Amino acid sequence: MNDVQHIEDTLIVRPEGEFDVHTAPGFRQDVEHGLASTSAKKLVVSLKSVSFIDSSGLGALLGRYRRMVELGGKMAIVSVPARIRPVLELSGLFKVIPAYESEKKALEKM
Repeated sequence: MNDVQHIEDTLIVRPEGEFDVHTAPGFRQDVEHGLASTSAKKLVVSLKSVSFIDSSGLGALLGRYRRMVELGGKMAIVSVPARIRPVLELSGLFKVIPAYESEKKALEKM
């Protein structure tokens, strides 16, 4: 389940639980719907409530990053839990998508 919020020019998506082969398609769909129905040029993904992430979740994040680049927008990841941080570090995701400690910090920096 993804909580989706639109604030000014930013779409904030908060996936919950496992971010894997079963939930990644819903995440992609929620982001695409949010982008299509708003004027958002920034995407912030809060991983605060994510307990597990696999390659499908990583692929969904990278795919939405590519989508934002195509749209001339920006993307950030925030509130990465310690339990999934090593997976994101090993994947090199932080070299591509900026990460911030909170939604507030991302909104200030983007």
